[in-house]
Amino acid sequence: MSRKKTIVKKLDSIQSFGAMNILCTDKTGTLTEDKIVLERYLDVKGDEDIRVLKHAFLNSYFQTGLKGSIDEAIIARAYKNGLENIVKDYKKIDEIPFDFTRRRLSIAVEGQDENLLITKGAVEEILNICTTIDYKNEISNITKEIKENIVKIARNLNKDGLRVIAVAQKKNTEQIKDFSVSDEKNMTLIGLIGFLDPPKESAKDSIIKLNKSKIRVIVLTGDNVDVTKCICDKVQINSKRIVTGAELDKLSDVGVRRILRDTNVFAKLSPIQKARIVRLLKEAGNIVGYMGDGINDSPSLTNSDVGISVDTAVDIAKESADIILLEKDLNVLLDGVTEGRKTFCNLMKYIKMAASFNFGEVSSVIIASILLPFLPITPIQLLVQSLLYDLGQLTLPFDNVDSSYLESPRKWNIKGLKNFMLFMGPLSSCFDLIVFGLLWFVYGVREAWIFQSIWFSYGVISNLVGMHIIRTAKKPFIESNASKMVYFSSILLSIVALIVPATSLGSFIGLHAVPVQFLSVILGVPILYCFVAMFAKKIYIKKYNEWI
Repeated sequence: MSRKKTIVKKLDSIQSFGAMNILCTDKTGTLTEDKIVLERYLDVKGDEDIRVLKHAFLNSYFQTGLKGSIDEAIIARAYKNGLENIVKDYKKIDEIPFDFTRRRLSIAVEGQDENLLITKGAVEEILNICTTIDYKNEISNITKEIKENIVKIARNLNKDGLRVIAVAQKKNTEQIKDFSVSDEKNMTLIGLIGFLDPPKESAKDSIIKLNKSKIRVIVLTGDNVDVTKCICDKVQINSKRIVTGAELDKLSDVGVRRILRDTNVFAKLSPIQKARIVRLLKEAGNIVGYMGDGINDSPSLTNSDVGISVDTAVDIAKESADIILLEKDLNVLLDGVTEGRKTFCNLMKYIKMAASFNFGEVSSVIIASILLPFLPITPIQLLVQSLLYDLGQLTLPFDNVDSSYLESPRKWNIKGLKNFMLFMGPLSSCFDLIVFGLLWFVYGVREAWIFQSIWFSYGVISNLVGMHIIRTAKKPFIESNASKMVYFSSILLSIVALIVPATSLGSFIGLHAVPVQFLSVILGVPILYCFVAMFAKKIYIKKYNEWI
């Protein structure tokens, strides 16, 4: 998986990664380029005004929290416009940090001629704390019409794919000693800033591939509805209905679950609202993956079945994640999902083989021990036998996986394992008993050492042959081929199983060279098992509608 730019922090998350049927993701960086550029800085009437950029720059420059992509874009544009020297004229006094309830951040600064409280944040939240506007240095009261016009300007920018925040200020703050949220009132709106973060060229194709892989993509973003709709439409995510965080808060969990059945886009969400959606999707029986890279994504990463982050994420996001992508790209994630499904498939091959063969072998040993005057195989011989065919199964992680298995998510199913064990286990036991019957009644074998040596070699070969039947739902060797490594180990260990009884190791554990006339039993019965197991496989698939 590391070759596919996917780092697995927790091994058990591979199962969830391959079984994931819903991917929740933010918009920024996943669907978009995550290269935010400040495109517009406008006054309250929609005209370009450098003062808006200046105030936003002071706010972003002096804030001490984690500087996000918006702050970096503001600072970069201010430097480009030659505003870097204005910070020398101001001294930071205090800061009111950003939070997802207020959705704004304030910085108090002291200048040569004035003290200011500068606030930037979501348009609606800034408008709610403003009572006046500043248009070309003229202050006037804000009216309903002015508010509606400002909202209209912001919405038009949103429809063009620009994220918009508002900038406001409060003058004459010398009397305030300790600034708090209560001071963010009666402010003056200066203007709006628009940022462009275009959709990735690969995002549309990635969404189509994820949907073909039966993974539903749900967008959970803090951005407003219009920007979110613009991006989602461009990458072909159904955005006919977009639900906001405010609407979710009015609904019970039952109501939200009903909405989640056919809604793929949620906007203006807080971190807690995102985590709530992830929790409800899990409770509905889905395997939910969440992809995020910010501090606000930590609750959702923890709530999800498989938390996915990127190597450029903040530390707390990487700590909370189960899987780290080396690129924030849905194609990389899709490659990781495919590898996860391959890993899970090969894991299930081994588990089902081990369960069914061991169940069958234990049953055979118990029955033979009752009917025969000697043990069909001694404990030490059984351990060496198990070691040999387990070595063959150790190559299964490198095995090929049928493309049909990768088309949809797969869940861990203990009931399916039980059904497989009870169906295929007795079948392999029947062939063991056939070997016992042939040796006792047809060949007249009465010596324990001959019996044990024959069954030792037969047991290894039959398990290795059976592995090729069980590893695929298709016809082995014809419709589905194992990897070269699996073929090589099967042939090599089958030869070893025939040779060991004639070696000093075989002698040490009570075995002897197998007489040539018994090779027909050792090799013929496993071939017969192949044909019968193929027929049994069809019955099993028809009955349970699954195989691996």
